[in-house]
Amino acid sequence: MKFSCEKTLLQSAIAVTSRAVAQKSSIPALEGLLLHADSRLTISGYNLQTGIRTKVSADVTEPGEIVLNARLFGDIIRRMPDDVVVFTADDKQLVHLSCGDADFDILGLSAADYPELPMVEDDFSVSIQQKLLRAMIEETAFAVSTNESRPIHTGALFEITDQGLTMVAVDGFRLAIRREPLEKIDGGAFSFVAPGSALGEVKNICSDVEDLAAVTLGKSHILFEVGDTELICRRLEGEFLDYKNAIPRKNPISVIADTKALIESIDRVSVVISEKQKSPVRCLFDHDKVLLSAKTGNGEAKDICRLSGDGGGLEIGFNNRYLMEALRYAPADTVKIELNTGVSPAIIVPTEGEENFLYMVLPVRLKSAE
Repeated sequence: MKFSCEKTLLQSAIAVTSRAVAQKSSIPALEGLLLHADSRLTISGYNLQTGIRTKVSADVTEPGEIVLNARLFGDIIRRMPDDVVVFTADDKQLVHLSCGDADFDILGLSAADYPELPMVEDDFSVSIQQKLLRAMIEETAFAVSTNESRPIHTGALFEITDQGLTMVAVDGFRLAIRREPLEKIDGGAFSFVAPGSALGEVKNICSDVEDLAAVTLGKSHILFEVGDTELICRRLEGEFLDYKNAIPRKNPISVIADTKALIESIDRVSVVISEKQKSPVRCLFDHDKVLLSAKTGNGEAKDICRLSGDGGGLEIGFNNRYLMEALRYAPADTVKIELNTGVSPAIIVPTEGEENFLYMVLPVRLKSAE
């Protein structure tokens, strides 16, 4: 096996695929990257849950394949000068790497020991702009659960219909929904739940461009194709929350807030809150303003944020981080906050136009004021 490749291209491909490499495995090959050279160079990482495969432009003079320890290979390439890397491997898996005046000799593993990445049948697929997919993941993934007792909620729900793509994440304390119209749907409406960890990698692979990414659903796996890179992950099985019936929308109180101003007010009163000194942020919604306060052993903080609308004197408490994250990820400069009682969820939606996002944050029960 022999090829030459620009160091920067090789380094980038190793960085992307190494994110799917197993840190420790009873199968030594899974701690490595599979290099397959024919007309182009293909590099793959796989941990039996998620696989990432990317193609790299290379001048291949002898086709072949080999597995190299991901950490060692990555460290070597990263330290090489910015030049063309020449890679040769013999039939004993001895690898010689040279770039500029630098030379390395390392030992690889047989590609026969590397498990094959799953094939994904293309019964259902959809195309969406990379920058939109990236934004949708970012604006919902923060609400994906980390509690393994409900494995289905450690992923995000994708619902694809003629109206577009809806993504939903829920963790028992908050719920995040994002909607976008779609470019192209093949096979009709479908839905699935993708693991949150895999979606984090998809977000990293997507660029801030209008080029299309393709999402394909197989019987047990999902394929995300972004440019020359493919990510394959196992779909999560189980019953996802019936989110449409979980959201109360007949709320008598509705106020409009400047997103940035409200985040800054919450941030100010959160200064006295810490891991050791926890406290909800107490919100008193009044006419055209909300009074925010927090009190812990560290001290007491108060602030006022101007709003549009009348909160009717409703007092409600929230986990500061949950409320702040919902506002921070809301893709709008102003938001409408719908409220009912001190123990009912707060609903955050756009102030006007299409409802392309919705966040629900459950309140924290307040103790009576001292």
